Amino acid sequence: MKVAVTGARGFIGRHVLGELARRDVEVIATERPDVVRERPAEANVRWIALDMARPPENPFVALANPDVLLHLAWNGLPNYRSLHHFESELPRQYGFLSNVIRGGLPALVTAGTCFEYGRQSGALAANLETRPTNPYGFAKDVLRKQLQYLKAVHPYKLTWARLFYMYGDDQPATSLFAALKAAVAAGHSEFPMSGGEQLRDYLPVSEVARRLVDLAINPGDPGPINLCSGQPVSVRRLVEGWIGQNGWKIQAKYGELPYPDYEPMAFWGDSADARR
Repeated sequence: MKVAVTGARGFIGRHVLGELARRDVEVIATERPDVVRERPAEANVRWIALDMARPPENPFVALANPDVLLHLAWNGLPNYRSLHHFESELPRQYGFLSNVIRGGLPALVTAGTCFEYGRQSGALAANLETRPTNPYGFAKDVLRKQLQYLKAVHPYKLTWARLFYMYGDDQPATSLFAALKAAVAAGHSEFPMSGGEQLRDYLPVSEVARRLVDLAINPGDPGPINLCSGQPVSVRRLVEGWIGQNGWKIQAKYGELPYPDYEPMAFWGDSADARR
């Protein structure tokens, strides 16, 4: 089996490549031509240079005719409010993916986001009406609908895996886990944060990668699904757990930062459709 991976150098992508290295598959990983970095040493990975803004005439052939595309690439994060997401990124994403599908791609597994649900609270089912309230969530939601309409003209298998929150090594510096690790490394005794009472759905990125690879290796046609734990956890409990598990000598200082205004206080994936 041949699996192509876009966004292979990203936070999730690097863990996905590590998981694919343990599977009996051939992997085609993409990287932007202008990015020069050391490549991971996985034996089953072949790297190709590909720029979605200037794609080849037949991107399916350029990707070596994969059986499935695991699509993780998305530029402009973590600024969820940037208009870039629907002004530039959305047409670029659809143009690239539609050309790959028209070229003959049998199956697509792509990363969605819990921000498609907007400010709806509680347990969020995969079939819940989407109500995005920031440009990133809006752009992802529109892309999903475009890809679903495309199926009627060019049939293919689509899995839209909505990601919730995750943590792990190599996470961007703006994330909670990475910021806490940096504060510990800097020798800080306190870690300023919000009140920590918000409830979220978290998974380690290694588990997210495992589930994405499972979906890619056994592609179905479920449309949107939740890739989540199905279990709400308070941010306060999560941070205190990280501190305790790692034996870090730092104390969370609650109430120093405001709660994010682009998400509700309590939401998580519905356990009935939490893909495991």
